[in-house]
Amino acid sequence: MWHPPKPVRHSIPPARWPGEEEASRSSLFAPIAVGPITLENRTWVPAMVPWRATDDGFVTPNIIEWYGRFASGRPGAIVVEATGIRDIASGPLLRISHDRFIPGLRELVETVKRMSAGHTRLFIQIIDFLTVKRRPDREKYFARFLRLTDERRRALAEVSGDSKWLDASERDVRAYLNQASDELLDRVLGKRELESLRYGYRERVTDTDLPHIRELPRVLPDTFAAAALRSREAGFDGVELHYAHAYTMASFLSAKNDRRDGYGGSRENRVRLPLEVYAAVRERVGREYPVGVRFLGDEVIENGSDINDAMFFGVEFARAGFDYLSVSKGGKFDDAKQPKVGQAVYPYTGRSGYECMPTVISDERGPFGRNVPLAAAIKRSVNEAGFATPVVTSGGIATFEQAEAILTGGEADIIAAARQSLADPDWFLKIRRGRGDEVRRCVFTNYCEGLDQMHRQVTCKLWDRVNLDEPGITMSDDGRRRLVPPLWEAGA
Repeated sequence: MWHPPKPVRHSIPPARWPGEEEASRSSLFAPIAVGPITLENRTWVPAMVPWRATDDGFVTPNIIEWYGRFASGRPGAIVVEATGIRDIASGPLLRISHDRFIPGLRELVETVKRMSAGHTRLFIQIIDFLTVKRRPDREKYFARFLRLTDERRRALAEVSGDSKWLDASERDVRAYLNQASDELLDRVLGKRELESLRYGYRERVTDTDLPHIRELPRVLPDTFAAAALRSREAGFDGVELHYAHAYTMASFLSAKNDRRDGYGGSRENRVRLPLEVYAAVRERVGREYPVGVRFLGDEVIENGSDINDAMFFGVEFARAGFDYLSVSKGGKFDDAKQPKVGQAVYPYTGRSGYECMPTVISDERGPFGRNVPLAAAIKRSVNEAGFATPVVTSGGIATFEQAEAILTGGEADIIAAARQSLADPDWFLKIRRGRGDEVRRCVFTNYCEGLDQMHRQVTCKLWDRVNLDEPGITMSDDGRRRLVPPLWEAGA
């Protein structure tokens, strides 16, 4: 992962934990309305992909155990991981693209209700993504994938000073390019071809020469709406539309989206499809079913969207009727590090990825609450426009005092914590019961993110090798790690 040029290693902030009475009177444990439903408190476990589904997208016993363990900590809400809306292969990621997935998802819902004793609301995040191929072997790329056009022949002839390449056999041209220097390839191949060679082929929403990309505005509203209806039928308390990071809907919102069909260019055009998707979802699920959105406060890439765009989008989302706005940051393909041959580019390895999940190796500002100002600016814009839509903030939130200050200061309405909740799924409950000194505190080294990057089952280093002789525990595929933390006996 990227780190700041002059890194500073930070310690996790000191914590003062409240007694049970103080916690009961706090803003963190006060109820809040989210559209037509009410959360018991303002604690939130955001979507995290744990790599536990089947390769064809079904819920597994490991998925059930994972979410059940978070539910035992009784947060106000849990958001189930990014779940695919299209019936296409996506590895061990959940899908909601067909009715055949509903029974497993329903079991997941029932487990969370049971394990939280009905205290936790459960949302599901639904996502669309475009094709991303693994970085190819150089020889394979030139033999199979490169489109050898007249334009490339002319470029090769000009750069090499040899006109024979204009008429040479395709086999000879491909063989020559395979042996060519990087310097020559930089001058002969186009930008996208070089990217496909060195990073792997990746579709963009601006590839309107491809019919299926051109048709996205026609196809996606109904596809999202169908998935949202399945979420309601499976029993989820609400649905979250994934408009963040490196994926399709975020790419429509991006300032880099220059489509010329009315869905790119100006902010008004870039938000058009996201609003049309929302309208289709709302029509399908009705006004009495919560619909939220996860989107970016800042893309953190060159020529990308920034907080000014995000404030505009936040107001438009609130005006449209979204029931909550969940703010994230970065996590883009555009600045990701080059993957190894045979691996796919990972959108959390560049600066934008770092800003999404900042670690203790940071700049002078540090990682704690680093992204809260984005949510605060969006909330201010939304409120000034006359809307009271709840705003969810996240990013390095690790103590009661930190969370309470964000809420009482009016910077956000709900506190989301992914890594701290992974470190200790019971931490909210421990605070509420006046036992904060028992919280297992995240050290923010992103051990978990490293597992995610390798598409391995995500765990936390603070507990995944603890009590491995405990009867009945579920182990990782490599047999070295437990997949959920030990139960907090006092939480029963």
